[in-house]
Order: sequence, then C-alpha cells, then structure tokens
Amino acid sequence: MRGRNSTASWLVGASIAAALLLGGLGGAAAQDTEEERVPPPPLPEEVLKDPKVISTGEELWKDQCAHCHGSRAYPGKAPKLQPRRYKPEFVWDRVYNGFRGMPPWKDVYTEEEIIAIVAYVMSDDFFP
Repeated sequence: MRGRNSTASWLVGASIAAALLLGGLGGAAAQDTEEERVPPPPLPEEVLKDPKVISTGEELWKDQCAHCHGSRAYPGKAPKLQPRRYKPEFVWDRVYNGFRGMPPWKDVYTEEEIIAIVAYVMSDDFFP
C-alpha cells in the first residue's frame, strides 16, 4: 500500500511541475509573439478605395482566404468576419501577423498584396 501512495504522490508532483513549466513556456512564447508583431504601414484611404487595388484583393481572397473564410467570409471553417466593425489596421494586422488559429501571411504575400486584401475586405464589394 505504501508503494502506491508514494508513486501516486510522485505522479501528482511531476504533473504539477510539468503544468507549471509548460504554463511558463506558453506565457513566454505568447510574449515573444506579441513583441514580434509588425505594425501596419500607412493605409491611405485613396489606396483602400482604388478599384484596381480592391480587384487585386478580391483575386487574392478567392485564391487563399476563401478556403477557410468562405467566398464572402461565411460560412467557412474560420469565424464569420464583420468588416463593418473593423478598422483597416486591424485587418492588416490579422492577415500579416496571424491570430490564434489563423497563420500569418507575411511570408506568402507582399505588403502591397496584403493591403489589397485589406482594401477588398473593407470594400462594399466584400459585403454589399
């Protein structure tokens, strides 16, 4: 009987230590990620309203984003987007840096392409 109790105590102690260690590492990883976030470049309204930029963004959306977000951001695997509630800088941050289950696209698209995606998402063409 005594051997079982000491084994159980050891397992509980090891589990607590592992949880604390992983929790600490998770916090450090989240902190590092936050520090590495790149702020958006200037997003002038004339660029965001440019029909050519919006059209480019629509093509990029259909090529990649629609796989998870759907053709008009819903229904898809990812949450429903509500661009009327967003600022362009917020959309840029999510696309460029990623967020939770969404990967960052900074290594896939150029800044200009990400701006085009932002322009499309913020446009009347996206949510008529």
